[in-house]
Amino acid sequence: MEETVYHVPVLLKECVDALEIAPGGVYVDVTFGGGGHSREILARLDASAHLYSFDQDADAERNVMLDSRFTFVRSNFRYLKNWMRYHGVEQIDGLLADLGVSSHHFDDENRGFSFRFEGKLDMRMNQRARKTAADVLNTYSEEQLADIFYLYGELKNARKLASVLVKARTVEKIETIEAFMEIIKPFFARDREKKELAKVFQALRIEVNQEMDALKEMLLSAAELIRPGGWLVVLTYHSLEDRMVKNLIKTGNIEGKKEQDFFGNVVCPFRAVNNKVVMANEEEQQRNPRSRSAKLRIAEKK
Repeated sequence: MEETVYHVPVLLKECVDALEIAPGGVYVDVTFGGGGHSREILARLDASAHLYSFDQDADAERNVMLDSRFTFVRSNFRYLKNWMRYHGVEQIDGLLADLGVSSHHFDDENRGFSFRFEGKLDMRMNQRARKTAADVLNTYSEEQLADIFYLYGELKNARKLASVLVKARTVEKIETIEAFMEIIKPFFARDREKKELAKVFQALRIEVNQEMDALKEMLLSAAELIRPGGWLVVLTYHSLEDRMVKNLIKTGNIEGKKEQDFFGNVVCPFRAVNNKVVMANEEEQQRNPRSRSAKLRIAEKK
């Protein structure tokens, strides 16, 4: 199947089950990718229902289904509210977000997402966007680079990495994965090299695609759009995005600041369904290594 080649969806049944789909409802999949989750949602909808699926990557558009109940939106999910307004949708019954990077991106050597390949430092989810990973490495200040590696990669040697990269680029621009790796590899112990390199690449990818800002905007829009009794279902893969989702569910805002009413009750639009996050079982983790870091959070709109 084309979808399996492009991307293997994580916790497929658990995610779609969590939406508690009403056959005639309106749903949004903000991370279409290979279409795995979207196909499963459509399979549970009747003729009066509709599914809107978002993806900013042109490659994902090849996986689109021809179905009158389906609309593909080629856009960053940060513009969720604008697009729903454009399509005349005021409320939705549920929203699904699989925040991980598609396995397709990691496996495409021309996209620059993985240190397994040689090639240009790109990392753009949306290839119409201008800023690449190479642009970040060659134009950001030492302080900006250190912040990115520390905040988005949680790297303890963030300042050292930033300093070495700034010095290296004065000799020659850092434009390829090979050149980048040659500069940074000596700063990681052999036994932790792969994990640390993955953090470096994650940090760059988050910055290139402005993932944290986009996630914040999407979550706040979702809180407005989901009707009372509707569902928010989110798969997270690293602590930064998981914290944002958890905060929204518990407090109604991204920062995690609790607001209370006159009686001392926390004012929040959601009810957390699973205080203990759902994770992939051992069989799925063996079959799909990407699922090992996945956490599924489920909330009902009050």
